[in-house]
Amino acid sequence: VQLVESGGGLVQPGGSLRLSCAASGRIFSIYVMGWYRQAPGKERELVATITNGGSANYADFVKGRFTISSDNAKKTVYLQMNSLKPEDTAVYYCNYRAFGDSWGQGTQVTVSS
Repeated sequence: VQLVESGGGLVQPGGSLRLSCAASGRIFSIYVMGWYRQAPGKERELVATITNGGSANYADFVKGRFTISSDNAKKTVYLQMNSLKPEDTAVYYCNYRAFGDSWGQGTQVTVSS
């Protein structure tokens, strides 16, 4: 499975961004897709996941601010990020998990005034 992310960029604190992840290749009927992030000097951490059935799971630090969604027909997963904080600055990676993991190349999100 190939994953291509888009939508990152520079935004001021309190602003919003929407990330997209388009999947191609062999998509299994049962899977989990999600977003992870990695800030400089830190380990990669889970942000949010969504199953093929639409069940979502969030890290505590984004609950109420970020929303993950999917369009199965387009094989695309989205991450709507609102009320962004400087500590949200990181490279955001898309993940597809079925029988193994696939990762996108990452998209930079910078929150700064």
